[in-house]
Amino acid sequence: MTINHKRAEELRTTLHHHNYQYYVLDDPEISDAKYDGLLRELQQLEADNPELFTMDSPTQRVGAAPLSAFTSVKHEVPMLSLGNAFSSEELAAFDKRLRNRLDDDTDIEYIAEPKLDGLAVSLLYEKGILIRAATRGDGTTGEDITDNIRTIGSIPLALKGDDWPQTLEVRGEVYMPKEGFKKLNEGLLKEGEKPFINPRNAAAGSLRQLDSSITATRPLAMYCYAVGLVKDGSIPDNQLDTLEQLGQWGLRICPEVKKVKGISECNDYYQNLAYIRSELPYEIDGIVFKVNNFDQQKELGFVSRAPRWAIAQKFPAEEETTELLDVEFQVGRTGAITPVARLEPVFVGGVTVSNATLHNMDEIKRIGVYIGDTVIVKRAGDVIPKVVAVHTQGKKRIVIEQPTQCPECGSDILLEEGEAIARCSGGLFCPAQVKESIKHFASRKAMDIDGLGSKLVVQLYDQQLIKHIDDIYRLKAEDVAKLERMGEKSAENLINAIEASKQTTLARFIYALGIREVGEATAKSLAEHFLTLEKIQTATQEALEEVDDVGPIVASHIVTFFKQPHNQEIIKALLDANISWPEIEIIADETQQPLAGKTYVLTGSLTSMTRSQAKEKLQALGAKVTGSVSKKTTAIIAGEKAGSKLTKAEKLGVMVLSEEQLAELIA
Repeated sequence: MTINHKRAEELRTTLHHHNYQYYVLDDPEISDAKYDGLLRELQQLEADNPELFTMDSPTQRVGAAPLSAFTSVKHEVPMLSLGNAFSSEELAAFDKRLRNRLDDDTDIEYIAEPKLDGLAVSLLYEKGILIRAATRGDGTTGEDITDNIRTIGSIPLALKGDDWPQTLEVRGEVYMPKEGFKKLNEGLLKEGEKPFINPRNAAAGSLRQLDSSITATRPLAMYCYAVGLVKDGSIPDNQLDTLEQLGQWGLRICPEVKKVKGISECNDYYQNLAYIRSELPYEIDGIVFKVNNFDQQKELGFVSRAPRWAIAQKFPAEEETTELLDVEFQVGRTGAITPVARLEPVFVGGVTVSNATLHNMDEIKRIGVYIGDTVIVKRAGDVIPKVVAVHTQGKKRIVIEQPTQCPECGSDILLEEGEAIARCSGGLFCPAQVKESIKHFASRKAMDIDGLGSKLVVQLYDQQLIKHIDDIYRLKAEDVAKLERMGEKSAENLINAIEASKQTTLARFIYALGIREVGEATAKSLAEHFLTLEKIQTATQEALEEVDDVGPIVASHIVTFFKQPHNQEIIKALLDANISWPEIEIIADETQQPLAGKTYVLTGSLTSMTRSQAKEKLQALGAKVTGSVSKKTTAIIAGEKAGSKLTKAEKLGVMVLSEEQLAELIA
């Protein structure tokens, strides 16, 4: 090793140490001037000797050359969203659901942590070196923001120690501290530029700069809260120990994280954080509660795109008062008529609100609101503004009346018995419903046609280039290029994206059709149950009700949809356009899947294995393992201290197997 190599290594080690002391421990050991001197020395050494450069060099925090665009990153382990609770009652209901699923009445051990108002990111370390960073995106695919993440001092470019997994993905929240946000906006105002609305927008805008040298000037920080992909190594078996381990590897962990037991301690933690919220150096909008034990997390599993074992309890939404100027009625994809309040603009929960939902006419009557009243506006869950009450009555009050004809197509508006939502009867004759159905069809979770956004759909429809969803596949680049803000290159990209969308999955295709009340999870269940589109199209009401997530009402919507001649024509046109998907494989070998089609429920404590291990073994043999007993249950496996599930099984006449019989079954 040369003198230069040795000195460069010494400088990197020293600078990494001082970064950790300053950003993670908040306990600097040297002055800024001394640190800058060491950094400049390393920069000069690397400039004079390019072979000394390493990926984890502290010199990489200054920013790289500007990008022309972000590239996509597919998360090997999806970054899921969280369910929300808006009251202590909803949190208690969540806790009860978990204890029922675990079949255990003892208090659950949770990890409580502040829900930071920032941007979720993923950090990928290979052999202890940061090699990639990405945004959450839609949970499956995000954007590569590695150059920008490298500029954040609280994120280590190299992990401390040597006992980390060879591949380690860390998840966390990038945020902007309150003090840094204040100084940033003061600087922008001095330069005559528009300030950021809130710290979250500032953090998101800073992370999505194509020029990382701009990101380097922004006061960003990060707290880590979970791991994703782990290979060639291990992590502890619970959330708290895992966080402590991440801290030992040099990653920053929120100091407010705490282990709590049972719903009472969860409520105490929530109340305490709500009390000191304004004193915290960062913005939070609630508390996240996660089951601490990873085996229990695995047993509880997931629902759709969220884990069952975690929930975010939001703080009460901010409220403001403003004048209700008018009410307009919008038409949704399924024809739902929604009253939308037009408001005197008001700043609520960090954004300026000029529109808010009134839900339906029943809600308008319940509130007793008239045009001209001063109303209370709330941001429900800090996302959707809504009018919740009348503050003071206006001097000139105008009654809000629902139109009898659709504002888009003039068709009759109907209100079915037992429903609160009125709907346009125009179906696909109604322009609003057609536009919304096209937007839904092209959306990321459906056919995922990149570039076919809301504004472009409206243009294509208004120019009569698209009348129904199947017309998407008849678009020509030369016609698209003539539209406003579209050129030849943009048109070509859109046509390519449309062509690429033809290769999809049956579940995505079913979801894209926009059948009423058929969401992602239900579409997936339908695909996995029936395996082919033809069988779904011809399924009876009774057959559909055998599918998980499908009840009588949803089954009725599905049958009605596929009976309509117009819908049949559109589906045929889509298939004629060569939309296709791979066949869903059925393992016919009964020696591999001898329990296929059978459903089991596990309850009580097992001695020879955990319930999670038993579940995996049964699933490997083709069985379905659920958390609730019904007449469709093949058998219930009852361990020690089996509770209410065993009682219900005996009442329903469901077969009960012992742990010994389970062992024989899976042998």
